[in-house]
Amino acid sequence: MASSNKHKSISYAKWGYIFILPFFIVYAAFQLYPMFSTIRDSFFSKMTVGLIEYPEKFVGLDNYTALFKEGDIFTYFGNTFIIWIIGFIPQIFISLLLAAWFTDIRLKLKAQGFFKVVIYLPNIIMAAAVSMLFFAIFSDIGPINDIYKSISGSDTPYQFFSHIASTRIIIAIINFIMWYGNTTILLMAAIMGVDPALYEAAEIDGATPSQTFWQITIPSIRPILIYVLVTSLIGGVQMYDIPQIITNGQGNPVRSSMTVVMFLNNQISVGKNYGKAGTISVVLFIVAAILSLAVAAFNSMDQIAENRAAKLKKKKLKGALKI
Repeated sequence: MASSNKHKSISYAKWGYIFILPFFIVYAAFQLYPMFSTIRDSFFSKMTVGLIEYPEKFVGLDNYTALFKEGDIFTYFGNTFIIWIIGFIPQIFISLLLAAWFTDIRLKLKAQGFFKVVIYLPNIIMAAAVSMLFFAIFSDIGPINDIYKSISGSDTPYQFFSHIASTRIIIAIINFIMWYGNTTILLMAAIMGVDPALYEAAEIDGATPSQTFWQITIPSIRPILIYVLVTSLIGGVQMYDIPQIITNGQGNPVRSSMTVVMFLNNQISVGKNYGKAGTISVVLFIVAAILSLAVAAFNSMDQIAENRAAKLKKKKLKGALKI
């Protein structure tokens, strides 16, 4: 009689769960728990004044009502978006330009590796260090004021941090320098992933470099552009360290550089109002989520419209071939 060997099946699925378990434990401890704790605090009156800690008290939506009734949150959101827009527009423009140059084989640029390192280098430097550098450069006794006084012939320095426009522009410039290298690398990777056959066909058809860029490159890298926009938008809403250092946490002049996260930090470090801080955090999370979903929805609608147009064109082509 032939003996039948029964092989016990081995399941490797459990090892996958074991390997990813540490991630979920860390995520739950350092992400989910603080998030739910913050949401909970937003519904409570939780405050410390000096050495006196008041007992927490459930107040429902009173924190939200008081926050919106004061109206400061709208001003600080406006400040945040203005500074972000001033920095993001040149960032995306310069990054696209550099990415197009470095990926264009016809230019035959030399020492590309060196320039890529130089472009990306500010991204790995601490924002505090860059902020302090710019604060020294634009201070009343800094080199920029030395140049200004030598050109204008005035003995009085221009106080950059006493004017709304100049303060916002300096913060935006620092944000631009810190992040345009990262954006350039992302866009370069996207452009290098475009099918070379498209460029060859365009060159054969006599398309100019400008037409190739706008008709082939930009539509092909649109998902990465959307990703850059969303991540930059979320990072812009959470802007904190640069304006905090540049304005010494005051958001001056006249709080025109006070961002939402600086306002949130003041509730914790100055006022010890944890209930209001939790409320601001929840509002900030909701705004960032809505903006991200709106951008993603706009991209999806645009993609659906293009797919419909392509299908309609295909049907018309089939109809013409039948005739």
